[in-house]
Amino acid sequence: MAVPFRRTSKTKKRMRRTHLKKEVGALTACPKCGATLRPHRACTKCGNYKGQEVVKVTSDEE
Repeated sequence: MAVPFRRTSKTKKRMRRTHLKKEVGALTACPKCGATLRPHRACTKCGNYKGQEVVKVTSDEE
C-alpha cells in the first residue's frame, strides 16, 4: 500500500479544497406578490405559477 513520503502542508491542502465550497441556490421573485422563491415552483404566498392559480392558499387569520 502506498504511503505519502511527506505530510501534506496546510496550504497545499487548503488550495486543493478551495473548489469544495457550497453555493447559494438561485432565487427569483414572484411576479404577482413579489415573494422570493426558487425557480420553476409555485409561490407559497399567493399560490400562482406562470400566471395561473394552481394552489389554494388559506390564511392563518381565518
